[in-house]
Amino acid sequence: MHRLFLAVLVVPLCALAQGAQLVDRIVAVVNKEVITLSELDVAVASAERQLRRQGTAVPERAVLERQILERLILDKAQLQRARDTGIRIDELQLDRAVQRIADNNKMTLADFRRALERDRVAFDAWREDLREQIMLSRLRERDVDDKIQVNDSEIELFLAALKANPERSEYNVSHVLVRVPEQATPERIEEARARAQKALAEARAGGDFANIVAAYSDAPDALQGGNLGWRPHERLPELFASALATMKPGEVSEPLRSPAGFHVVKLHERREGGASAAPVIQTRARHILVRTSEVVSENEARRRLADLRERIVNGKADFAALAKAHSDDAASAARGGELDWIYPGDTVPDFERALQELRPGGLSQPVKTPFGYHLIEVLERRASDVSQERRRLEARKALRDRKSEEAYLEWLRQLRDQVYVELRLEER
Repeated sequence: MHRLFLAVLVVPLCALAQGAQLVDRIVAVVNKEVITLSELDVAVASAERQLRRQGTAVPERAVLERQILERLILDKAQLQRARDTGIRIDELQLDRAVQRIADNNKMTLADFRRALERDRVAFDAWREDLREQIMLSRLRERDVDDKIQVNDSEIELFLAALKANPERSEYNVSHVLVRVPEQATPERIEEARARAQKALAEARAGGDFANIVAAYSDAPDALQGGNLGWRPHERLPELFASALATMKPGEVSEPLRSPAGFHVVKLHERREGGASAAPVIQTRARHILVRTSEVVSENEARRRLADLRERIVNGKADFAALAKAHSDDAASAARGGELDWIYPGDTVPDFERALQELRPGGLSQPVKTPFGYHLIEVLERRASDVSQERRRLEARKALRDRKSEEAYLEWLRQLRDQVYVELRLEER
C-alpha cells in the first residue's frame, strides 16, 4: 500500500498495474464467474509490493498464490451476494468517495491520480476496486453488524465487571486464523489444527510473526500482519481476551478454537488503561452546515461559509440567526445551530479535530466532513463524570465491537462454504 493511503484506505489487491502483460487462464470458478491467472498475477504482485513496503518478508510464491487466490474467491463471493441483494454504488457516490480520499491525503484529484500511477496502479481500475470495497463494506454492515444484538443482561454483567476492575488492560495484539469449513470432517479439522500448530511452532522458534501471518492466515487482515492494534480488554473477542489475560508481552497462545477455525494470538505489548469512571471533557458547540451536491460545489460551500464567518467576526450578524437561515442541518438550525453536549468520539474525526483546536468563543474556518462544510463555534467546555445512560451506551458499543469481529469471521466462513468453487491453479 502506498504510504499516502495508510490512514485512509487499503488499496485493493486487484488494482491493475499499468503496462501489465495479461495471459488469461482460469485458475478458479466461483459460482458462475471465473478468476483468471492474469487477475491472480496482478494481485500477487500488488501484495508483494505491499509486504515489502511494510518490511515483511514475502512468502514463497506458491504460498502467497494460495493466500491471494483464497482472498479473491472470498471477494468474488461477497460481491456476488452484494449485487444479488441489490447493493449498488452509483457514479456520483463513487466520485465523492474518490474526492474524499484525495482530500484526506491533502492532494488535488489530479495529484492523487499521478501518485497512484507512480505506484504503478491504473487509476480507472483502482476506482472500480474502490467501488467494490465500498460495496463489501455496506454488505458487512447489513449482513453482519446490523444483526448483532446486545441484551440488557449482557450490559449489566459488563458494567459490573468494569466496576469490579476499573483499571483495565489494553493489548497490542496480532493473530493467525486457520479457517475450518462448517461441516468439516475430523480429518479436515485435524489438518487445520496441525497448520495452526505449525504456525505456533514457527512463532515460538523466533520467527517474525507478520511473516507467519502472511504465510498461514486465512483472515482478511493477513497481509497487514494480522495486527488488531491497541484494543482494550472489553473490545476484544472474548476468546482472545480470556487468553490474553494470563499472557505476557512476546508470548504466543496455543491454538484457540472458534466457530471460524483455529486462532494463534501473539501479545506484543500490554498497558494498563485509565479508570472507567475518570471525568471526560464535554464540549458545547454550534455549527452551520452547507451540504455539497450537484448544485452546490465544494468551492461554493466554502465561499458561502467564508462570507457568513466574515459577517459574524465583523459583528454584522448573529451566529444563531445565520444558522437558522442558512444551515442545512435542520435539527440544529431550529436551535440556532446548537448541538447537544458533545463527548469525545461523538462526531466524525474531522469535526472533532476542529473542535479540539478551538477555545471557548473560538470560530473555525470552513471545516470539511463527509456531511459537507461546517462553520463551528465552541461555546463552553466542562469536565463531567460519565452519566449512567452514557455508560450503558458505551457498554453496548463495546459489546457490539467484541461480537462484530467474531461474527464477521463466522459469516465469511459460512459464505465461503455456500458458494461453488472449482480450483484450477495447479493446472499448469
